[in-house]
Amino acid sequence: MNKPIETKIVVLGGLGEIGKNMYCVMHGDDIVIIDAGVSFPEGELLGIDYVLPDYTFLKENEKKIKALIITHGHEDHIGGIPFLLQTVNVPAIYAPNQAKELIALKLEDRNIRYDNLNVYTEDTILTFDQITVEFFRTTHSIPDSHGVCVTTPNGTLVTTGDFKFDLTPIGPVANLHKMAEIGKRGVTILLSDSTNALNEGMSTSESKVDTALNDIFDIYTNERIIIATFASNIYRLKHIVETCYKHNRKICVFGRSMDNNINISISGGYIDHKELFIQPEEVNQLKPNEVTILCTGSQGEPLAALSRIAAGTHKQIKLRPDDIVVFSSSTIPGNALSVSKTINKLYLKGVKVFTSTLMTDLHTSGHANEEELKLMIRLLMPKYLMPFHGEYRMLKHHADIGVECGMPKENTFILQNGDILSMVNGEIKKDGMIPAPDVYVDGNRIGEIGGAVLRDRKIMASDGILVVIANIDMHKRELLIKPNITTRGFILINENEELIHKIEGIAAASIREKLKDPNANFLDIKNQVTADLIPCIQKMTGRKPIILPVILDIKRTTTKA
Repeated sequence: MNKPIETKIVVLGGLGEIGKNMYCVMHGDDIVIIDAGVSFPEGELLGIDYVLPDYTFLKENEKKIKALIITHGHEDHIGGIPFLLQTVNVPAIYAPNQAKELIALKLEDRNIRYDNLNVYTEDTILTFDQITVEFFRTTHSIPDSHGVCVTTPNGTLVTTGDFKFDLTPIGPVANLHKMAEIGKRGVTILLSDSTNALNEGMSTSESKVDTALNDIFDIYTNERIIIATFASNIYRLKHIVETCYKHNRKICVFGRSMDNNINISISGGYIDHKELFIQPEEVNQLKPNEVTILCTGSQGEPLAALSRIAAGTHKQIKLRPDDIVVFSSSTIPGNALSVSKTINKLYLKGVKVFTSTLMTDLHTSGHANEEELKLMIRLLMPKYLMPFHGEYRMLKHHADIGVECGMPKENTFILQNGDILSMVNGEIKKDGMIPAPDVYVDGNRIGEIGGAVLRDRKIMASDGILVVIANIDMHKRELLIKPNITTRGFILINENEELIHKIEGIAAASIREKLKDPNANFLDIKNQVTADLIPCIQKMTGRKPIILPVILDIKRTTTKA
């Protein structure tokens, strides 16, 4: 009897973290990839632009890849596509319309030509050799968000993508009927969004945010209104535009990402009233109550439009004491300090600032709270649950929610990146793992920056660098003059002359001693200087700068009389 072919679920990113979502379903010679996101670097990743999953597994199985399926157009689900296409041959990409336009713009910006970028709708069914893929509409903060149902010979996998349940949304209502219909057919495993698993109850409806914003426009009829929000929150942008239309205000957009998202949304029919948008040079020609400024910078990003407006460095916008500034956003963990600094600068300018609080619903998340996660489980009735898109505590609590809904604890999987699940005849078990390290993007370099470089950057950021320049005559094996010491980020030379003289003396003694060895080369001398200086400097200053010896071989010449 032949052993049945197993269906593998391979996790490349999105577990134990927010972002970098990427999952693969493999059956025989078919691989379908779901999402290709990035995450953004934490503070200790100095100089890093993006963090990617490791694509080694996909490169090794390149010939099996049938398609990349995108659930929606946020960066943590599409941001890795340009880097993936530079590494792996992906025969086709299928994305909903809004995501497709954002992907096309992203590829154009990087001069990547890709000719098989396709749009799917809720009615699309994709059939590969052994795998069938279909879709169901969900509610999220960006249009065209979908869950994905993948049917294999061994069972059915459903991934929710990012979702919430909002019965009074700005856009279309999630297709609960199709979810229930898929659930009746039988779902073997559910991969479900865990971002807000720790939040009790139901999330706030986007329509309540609409009401709160409208109240501000009703009250402040003579003031200029400045709104900062997430550029990717298309439904929020949509109802800001609708509110401006009702209150006869023009709109000026500041921020490239905001501008791109609005242009794509207007072209796709998600946002109306194109006539409301004006150019930056027109803002100051209008009365305050005739204009709304829509900008990036809700997270206090130093170079974003609102931060520059608050600091008084924006070229076109200068704050007025009666301006109204609205933060229609939540503070992402880790950004609280920068947001507070921006708000303080705004208060110093005398403007009135509104943020989302228990009293004012100026923001709601696009992710499901605890009760919504329960509803998704009840609709789809999965046999197994694999929480994804969340830190460990979020995944753990989501798994506990599954148990509350009657699922056996052993049927929940709290995994980490690189883990593999094996599905055979409707039964699932953990089946090993592959290496899944983070891959760093630094400018145009992908994966070239490793731990050693990042450690050096941290040292330079905290302790600085010290350069020792020494002129020697390698032939005569002698140091010609005392070494020259220069530093960056370590100490000021003019204010620490005694310390510099001690360092010069240690370096000189080290070089002379090493030159006595007839077999010593330049590398040996550099290593000896570094080895001798590090403990001495650490003892004298308590710091451990990077030591960079520069040894120059200069031959002395003698002139005959």
